[in-house]
Amino acid sequence: MTPVPAIHPDTPFIPLPERLRTLAAAQPAALAVQDPERSLTYAELDARMDRVAAALQRDGVQAGQAIAVYANASVDYVVLFLGALRAGVVVAPLAPSVTPDTLVAMLRDAQAQHLWVDASTQALVPADHGVPQVSLLADLGTWMAPEGSQPQPVAIAPEAPFNIIYSSGTTGTPKGIVQSHGMRWTHVRRGLAYGYGPASRALLSTPLYSNTTLVVFFPTLAFGGAVVLMPKFDARRYLELAQQERITHTMLVPVQYQRLMAVADFDAFDLSAFQMKFCTSAPFSAALKAEVLRRWPGGLVEFYGMTEGGGTCLLNAHEHPDKLHTVGRPAEGHDIRLIDEDGIELNLAVNPDAVGEVVGHSPGMMTGYHNQPDKTREAEWFDAQGKRFIRTGDVGRFDADGFLVLMDRRKDMIISGGFNVYPSDLEAQFRQHPAVQDVAVVGMPSVQWGETPVAFVVVRPAADAGDASPEGLKDWFNARAGKTQRVAAVHVVGELPRSAIGKVLKRELRDSLAGEASRTSSN
Repeated sequence: MTPVPAIHPDTPFIPLPERLRTLAAAQPAALAVQDPERSLTYAELDARMDRVAAALQRDGVQAGQAIAVYANASVDYVVLFLGALRAGVVVAPLAPSVTPDTLVAMLRDAQAQHLWVDASTQALVPADHGVPQVSLLADLGTWMAPEGSQPQPVAIAPEAPFNIIYSSGTTGTPKGIVQSHGMRWTHVRRGLAYGYGPASRALLSTPLYSNTTLVVFFPTLAFGGAVVLMPKFDARRYLELAQQERITHTMLVPVQYQRLMAVADFDAFDLSAFQMKFCTSAPFSAALKAEVLRRWPGGLVEFYGMTEGGGTCLLNAHEHPDKLHTVGRPAEGHDIRLIDEDGIELNLAVNPDAVGEVVGHSPGMMTGYHNQPDKTREAEWFDAQGKRFIRTGDVGRFDADGFLVLMDRRKDMIISGGFNVYPSDLEAQFRQHPAVQDVAVVGMPSVQWGETPVAFVVVRPAADAGDASPEGLKDWFNARAGKTQRVAAVHVVGELPRSAIGKVLKRELRDSLAGEASRTSSN
């Protein structure tokens, strides 16, 4: 066994399949990945990757073509994903929650050569989707090339496509975001700052089709650590696994942190092995960040960015406890700017408090939306020198120290009586009420104001801190809000609709009110 080759800031591009081959030689018996049913060492993972790559080549799948995976996280999923990469094949991981029509549209968009399913998704696939289908759990072992098989070597360039990540589709048909091997390598090298190494053990309970998971998954393996997969999140089980496996790294979305902090005996679990915890994908309140820092050992880092790439901001919360209301500063080598509604760059030297849409450039940016050049152009912004940026759709400003403060999604901003109202400001105020556990504010049509804010509130169990009725919450809030910020109504709900990675689906909230208004008017 040879020492694990280190990765340095100036290490040139290494394709991930090649890096895993090197690690298999250096630490063959080290744990690479495990799920609740099984585990693989680096040597076992490497051998299975070869068998997958050889089988894809046998089936005529060419480098640069795609396969689709429509399944929940498992060791076999990992084997298929990484084996496909070794053959130069592009992986399109698809969310099991999509509708049958959307699934077919994504398969056609990706031009998938194979569709892989598991027991939880097989019955959801329409019969006429037209793509050869294989069961991941039932057939992978017999489909793979025989033991000892070696694929034909494939040279992988940094610009070669790595995967196609489909957007959540909360505002329309999902778009395929093409990420390159070079982009993934930038994520790996970013891991140098977070203590990844052969002793790392990352617990991942978000799905493998999400970039949220993959930005921790790939660096953990590239540095020789072990990935522990938790296919279905459960707060207590997560804490048990973290204690049992001596977890050092994790990625969680804000709603998961919220549920973990609410476990009654959270402080009884030994989480002392943690070195770094990460968060992304949804707004992370300052109060929740502060609670995590106070009660959970190890650092806390919030990533702000997009699957499309562009710029990333990093908030090392443990180093900047006075900046928890921000999403941090631009990462090294990342260029974050603000533009106005006409696409003109804001001059922050003249007006440092200016608010505008966030655009970003970085070394790791998407190639474009798959087969959608018009959508790609809509997502791009170029400065006066022709430098390419990605538009985020978020509205924000920089504070005096260069930390980015997000106001809201541009599409979620409410224009009431000619004034811009940011739902995030209203939500932050609602969270000051001791009975409010969760909240989302949306804009609804108003004859008088154009739009008016409406709040959906989840009340804490057995809430007895004041009047937690809809009218009581409305009166409490409006007594503290500015005239243009007052809500027209409060709806108390059992839970907020969320995507699999924790984003509140505000479109569903708007649709529910629109549907209720339509039913009322027709009666």
